[in-house]
Amino acid sequence: MLEKKKDVSMPSAKIAVFKNREIRRTLNNNEWWFSVVDVAGALTDSIDPGAYWRKLKERLKEEGSEVVTICHGLKLPAPDGKLRETDCANTEGIFRIIQSIPSPKAEPFKRWLAKVGYERVQEIENPELAIKRTRATYRIKGYSDEWIEKRIRGIEVRKNLTDEWKKRGVKGEDEYSILTSEISKAAFGLTPEEYKKHKGLDKPNENLRDHMTDLELIFNMLGEAATTEIAQKRDVVGFEPNKKAANDGGTVAGNARKDLEKKSGRKVVSAVNYKELPEKRVRNLLQ
Repeated sequence: MLEKKKDVSMPSAKIAVFKNREIRRTLNNNEWWFSVVDVAGALTDSIDPGAYWRKLKERLKEEGSEVVTICHGLKLPAPDGKLRETDCANTEGIFRIIQSIPSPKAEPFKRWLAKVGYERVQEIENPELAIKRTRATYRIKGYSDEWIEKRIRGIEVRKNLTDEWKKRGVKGEDEYSILTSEISKAAFGLTPEEYKKHKGLDKPNENLRDHMTDLELIFNMLGEAATTEIAQKRDVVGFEPNKKAANDGGTVAGNARKDLEKKSGRKVVSAVNYKELPEKRVRNLLQ
């Protein structure tokens, strides 16, 4: 039976790529934890990496290996878009699991894994490196500097909010998700899932905020910043009081959005996404 590790911070799910194979990972206790199934798939090219891992896990258990005990169930995006508990291991654990998987890709994967892990260590020691890497990544994807600065600021605002929720007794990914939906519904009239459908985003790894326009990012920030301020001023504790604060914070942004729409004659909520054309190109076309 895998040990279920209690999260002490809100995981931040990301996708890493090794030789065109996606490796799901999540931040937990300020370090990367990787999907063991995805690693097995990348190393073996198995058509059913889940089955491969289950068989390997059983063999390791029979051998009395401690490798299985270093895996923990953490929530990662599944193909259906929902967060599901998945066997994960940190960098050290993945190194040990690799030893049990015969593959010519093992050595290149170890080098890749060491690089990914080291980058995270650097970012913890110097947070400015994380911001620089984020900016560089978005530039490579074709985003304009104007958009990138708003996105970076939005990330900081979001972190402030989740840190506040954590201090105020909000527990786990599910409650974070409900509160986020509360803000979004009040600010834009759409939950995040409805918003993604509106923008034609149908893949689990498509981040809604990465497809927001400048104004959408600004009003999203306003809703989250207002929620943080309200939670602090009311000194709320627990899920329900934080839910009310989230609705009120989102309403602040929603009222401002409606006022702008009334005076400008243009809707803020947009169906624009950057799947086919990069943001910078779309920006130029709309100017």
